[in-house]
Amino acid sequence: MGKFKIFIPCEEANHVCDKTQYKNATLLEKIKLNLHLLYCRACREYTKNNTKLTKTIAKSNIEFLDKSDKEKLKDNFEKALKEQLH
Repeated sequence: MGKFKIFIPCEEANHVCDKTQYKNATLLEKIKLNLHLLYCRACREYTKNNTKLTKTIAKSNIEFLDKSDKEKLKDNFEKALKEQLH
């Protein structure tokens, strides 16, 4: 079995923070993140801002395009871009 690493670098902590916002982080990842946050001020700030952004978006009642509408928009954009380039 590989070496168990409890301390993680900032890049990994930020990735776990993002995963946590979308409820995709494991319990072990959350524990490692919280340990990291005890000693890393920059990552605490990142986490705080990430949480604030997530809550703001949730409260905003923004309507998002569904997947098929996104594809149509992308196709139309690419078609218009080709027309402009030629």
